[in-house]
Amino acid sequence: MSEASEALGWRSMADLVGDHPDAQVTLIGAGVNERSLTPGRCDLGPKALRAVLPRFSTYDVETGQELSLRVHDGGDVAVKAMSPAAAFDPIRERVARHAGSGLVVLIGGNNAITRPGVHGLGLERAGVLTLDAHFDLRDTDQGLTNGNPIQALLEDGLNGQRISQIGLAPFANTRKAHETARAAGISVRTARECRDLGTAFVVAEELERLSGLCEVIYVDFDIDVIDRSQWPASPGARPGGISVQDFFDATRVIGAYPKVKAVDLTEYDPSLEIGDLGSLTAGRWFCELMAGFAER
Repeated sequence: MSEASEALGWRSMADLVGDHPDAQVTLIGAGVNERSLTPGRCDLGPKALRAVLPRFSTYDVETGQELSLRVHDGGDVAVKAMSPAAAFDPIRERVARHAGSGLVVLIGGNNAITRPGVHGLGLERAGVLTLDAHFDLRDTDQGLTNGNPIQALLEDGLNGQRISQIGLAPFANTRKAHETARAAGISVRTARECRDLGTAFVVAEELERLSGLCEVIYVDFDIDVIDRSQWPASPGARPGGISVQDFFDATRVIGAYPKVKAVDLTEYDPSLEIGDLGSLTAGRWFCELMAGFAER
C-alpha cells in the first residue's frame, strides 16, 4: 500500500486533536452531571465525543474545504460527582486559562457548565447566545441546577440585554420564565421563528445584535434544541424542535463569527443513544464548528 493510499483509512477529525498548546482552538471536557433535573449520564459526553471523531474525515464535499487547523486537547476538568456550585471555580479557571486563544470548546456535562464558562470569558465583557428549547430561568432558591444557569447569570449581574435565547419550545417553559426574560431585556426567539426564518438567519441576527453590546460572545449549544425524532440523546429534547440540519448550519455561522470566543455543548446523554445517532450528531456538530472557525 502506498503512503498516500486511503484503502484502509483516511485523515480524520481525531488527527487534528492532540497536545498542541499553541493551537487556536482548545477542547475541554466538563462532565458535570449532579443536580440534573432529569437524572441521566451527561458526564459521559466528553468521552463519547472524542471517541467518535475518527469516524469523520477532514474534507467537506459540499464546499471543497479541507480542515487542517490543530485543536489542543486540554483534557477534562476534574468535576466528577461535583455539584454545579462546587464545579464553578474549576471550570471558570480552566476556561479563563485558555480564553486568550481563538476559541474554547467546552464539552459537557449538563447545562450548569454554562455559567462558569461565561465567567471564564469575563462577565463584564461577555454576551451570551443560547440555542436551547428552555429558558433555564428556574429559581435559584433551591441551589444551582441545570435548569437555572441563565437565571444565575442574571443574579451575578449580567445585563439581560446581552443575552439572546434561540429555539425556545412551546409547552416546555413557564409563563413566569417568559416574563422574567422579557423583564430582563433578553431577546427571545422561538422554535417557530427558527423554522419560518431559518435558524442560521436568526442566529446571524442575534450575533450582530450582541456584537454591538459586548466585546466577546459565549454560545451555549444545549443540544436538546433539536427535534427529538432526530435527537433522542437528551432528556429535554421535544418533538417540534429545530431540524438537525438547521442546527449544523447555525453552528457553522457561529464558528465563523469573530467575537465568539467560547462555546459549550450541553445535555448530551450517551446513555440515551439509539444506535450511534447521538455521538454522530455531536461529532458532526464539532466538524461544523471547526469548519466555521477555519473561515475566520
